[in-house]
Amino acid sequence: MKIFIDSADINEIKEAVALGCVDGCTTNPSLLAKVGRKIETAIPEICEIVDGPVSAEVVGTVYDDMLNEGRKLAKLHKNVVVKVPLIPDGLRAVKTFKKEGIRCNVTLCFSANQAMLAAKAGAYFISPFLGRLDDASQDGMELIEQIMAVYNNYDFDTQVLAASIRHPVHILQASMIGAHCATMPLSVIKQLYKHPLTDIGLEKFLADNKKASEKAK
Repeated sequence: MKIFIDSADINEIKEAVALGCVDGCTTNPSLLAKVGRKIETAIPEICEIVDGPVSAEVVGTVYDDMLNEGRKLAKLHKNVVVKVPLIPDGLRAVKTFKKEGIRCNVTLCFSANQAMLAAKAGAYFISPFLGRLDDASQDGMELIEQIMAVYNNYDFDTQVLAASIRHPVHILQASMIGAHCATMPLSVIKQLYKHPLTDIGLEKFLADNKKASEKAK
């Protein structure tokens, strides 16, 4: 599974990339507003840090506006993937972008039917929102299973990018189902490598090494 960091914070992104396990980055208007950055300056900087796809989202909701924004974003860096909402004009934009060689991440997906339409339009990534479905008392992981089944049935090239990740269990379950990617905040990435038995074991090894060194004196 490819692991993406969901952030626009340069320091967080650098910390995650330094771990050696980050394959890409996703951003959105909310994340950019949180760090007080403009998309035109933040995205190129992120692309120089992350050696992989970097999603930059349009804010327009009308076809022509999305095309104008998306084309400008795609020119910022070769790693840019234009992020568009899963609405009718968004699907139209994806089809046009596909013809122009611009990769798209179709976001705010909450059903397998939506995911099928995005794939047919030519989406490079589809972003089903697991956590938000769970928050609404629906099974977000079931959606991943459904999308993977549909895509496998018809050999769609679109990659499933599990989004709205809340905790490490989401990552484990999505990877077991076969989702191609998952995007998550730095806090969840850190949880992936944490385990109390690892800490306990390391503490014991270090203590034993200290004892052995003292005896050797």
